[in-house]
Amino acid sequence: MIEMKVAGIALDAVTRSPIVLLKDSSDRRALPIFIGQDQARAIISALERQPTPRPLTHDLITNIFDVWEMELERIIIHSLRDNTFYAVLCLKQNGITKEIDCRPSDAISIAIRTDSPIWVMEEVIADASIPVDQDADEEERKAFKEFVADLRPEDIIKRGRFNSEQ
Repeated sequence: MIEMKVAGIALDAVTRSPIVLLKDSSDRRALPIFIGQDQARAIISALERQPTPRPLTHDLITNIFDVWEMELERIIIHSLRDNTFYAVLCLKQNGITKEIDCRPSDAISIAIRTDSPIWVMEEVIADASIPVDQDADEEERKAFKEFVADLRPEDIIKRGRFNSEQ
């Protein structure tokens, strides 16, 4: 799993649909998730810490967590099927952790409000992410190829668990 942060909300150039954009800590990969207008507003209000006169749905949920002494440990965006992302809330109460199915947009909105981490399964990133820093990716590939080109079997034996003297 890879931890990601909300980079912001964008609009698709063609459909004008909102997209929540997640980025990894190195800003090298971005995961765009299409969401609805209401979900975009909820995420923006959470990002901007906009107060509301009455609790909105995601605020209500976080209030319930507080009253029932539940902690949102993290959210996990765990799969992508038929162009639909799936997520869970990982809640902890009295030492017991439970996973609750949730739309990614709602999970993200709640995670922002509770300062909880957003994790994405690597398979999802592999299937749906877009490279942000292709130059850095290419530099990393080149460095790895150079490392492997100069590697000899005895180097692996000396450095790794294959060393019979360990």
